[in-house]
Amino acid sequence: MSKQRVLSGVQPTGNLHLGNYLGAIRNWVEIQSQYDNYFCVVDLHAITVPHNPATLAADTYTIAALYLACGIDLNYSSIFVQSHVCAHSELAWLLNCITPLNWLQDMIQFKEKAVKQGENVSAGLLDYPVLMAADILLYEPDKVPVGEDQKQHLELTRDIAARLNHQFGSPEVPVLKLPNPLIRKEGARVMSLTDGTRKMSKSDPAEGSRINLLDSPDEIAKKIKRCKTDPVRGLTFDDPNRPECNNLLTLYTLLSGKTKEAVAAECQDMGWGQFKPLLAEVAVEALKPIQQKYKDVMDERGYLESVLREGRQKAEAHANETLRKVKAALGYSMPV
Repeated sequence: MSKQRVLSGVQPTGNLHLGNYLGAIRNWVEIQSQYDNYFCVVDLHAITVPHNPATLAADTYTIAALYLACGIDLNYSSIFVQSHVCAHSELAWLLNCITPLNWLQDMIQFKEKAVKQGENVSAGLLDYPVLMAADILLYEPDKVPVGEDQKQHLELTRDIAARLNHQFGSPEVPVLKLPNPLIRKEGARVMSLTDGTRKMSKSDPAEGSRINLLDSPDEIAKKIKRCKTDPVRGLTFDDPNRPECNNLLTLYTLLSGKTKEAVAAECQDMGWGQFKPLLAEVAVEALKPIQQKYKDVMDERGYLESVLREGRQKAEAHANETLRKVKAALGYSMPV
């Protein structure tokens, strides 16, 4: 019996942080042997907001190397770059033409980001959920690892696929497969170091709001020392009036590998002056093997290029077949 397929991806916009790792990538690593995995660097999505063209390619390689450094195993997984597979852009256009505009205008993330960009908001920002749908549907995955904030995008993907199937397929022979979410509850939302009510994010202008996977030990210690806390002595989970306390204890739990109960008992009488160095030490130790593996991969550029080349070839084979099915259903002639 063949394994179920999983697909996911990360934008090459800056360094990955602990939220990316604990909320997504570490989960991929833990379950990857159970699935046939496709992991891509979604560089086409990176230009939906202002970006630096001088660093886009380098950032793309950085993310690919971090996939490997975090434990993505090529025995179970393929790593490729989104823009290297032309079917992503082509299917996105085809899906655009059957997607109602109001579906996109109702997307929460578009509304939030459009407010920030004002008059400079691009059509790409409005439309990127359709590209995301194309990314997913091309590989006919059974499951897509998503955080709570991405569930709406996967629901849209399913709606688009169902609409295409209804209009151009049949119940007996659907054109596209509808994927299901794969949601990890523990660690799914790692919060900012400067605001425990907001998710840790690469787009946050405050560098101190996140711990990047490639931060030095000194940088990690400084960020944790300066992170927002409260004046209450004794550290507890799940107090709605102490979001930062809950976030930092959760980070400590996830990075140390201890149970929530053990951490609650260990830290119940601690003050921040005692706890912060402890958290910094655990974070540094947890990231040390990732940083060493990353250095090893980046030092072997030929190896990294071969990984992406092989990943592209495997991805193209599947993506092109799905694209062919969609074009045939829409009535396009096939090249001869």
